[in-house]
Amino acid sequence: MSDDATFLRAAIDLSRRRMEAGFGGPFGAVVVRDGKIVAEGFNQVTSANDPTAHAEISAIRAACAALKTFSLAGCTLYTSCEPCPMCLGAIYWARLDRVVYANTRAEAAAIGFDDDHIYCEFDKPIEARTIPFTHLPSEEGRAAFAAWQAKPDKVPY
Repeated sequence: MSDDATFLRAAIDLSRRRMEAGFGGPFGAVVVRDGKIVAEGFNQVTSANDPTAHAEISAIRAACAALKTFSLAGCTLYTSCEPCPMCLGAIYWARLDRVVYANTRAEAAAIGFDDDHIYCEFDKPIEARTIPFTHLPSEEGRAAFAAWQAKPDKVPY
């Protein structure tokens, strides 16, 4: 059995165990570096009352804490399902090398986890989105950005 299949099975097993324990939906993820699982995460949206507590987000947070870095370059994320738009964004911000997943977003939609409405929102102009967004320019906001730009000891990311 390939390493990909082994690590994906670990993510799926985690998803099933945590779902059956009542933590949330059937989603699990593990982060692997150098052939070893460095962190895991599972869906805790309903148990933690946190809409951002998806398996992938939880695994990324745990991996960054364990490795003491905000960059997961050199790591692979194995997840029981194709990541949603929020998790996809986190994957890119974390700079993961690869993602391996089991179930597709269409399969997730078939059991009640449909993210298509979010994907559709991305294509709309801001003024046409379901949730209103208001741009309110601010001198204080620009000053904070200028302070960051001038900060000599900033850590770029």
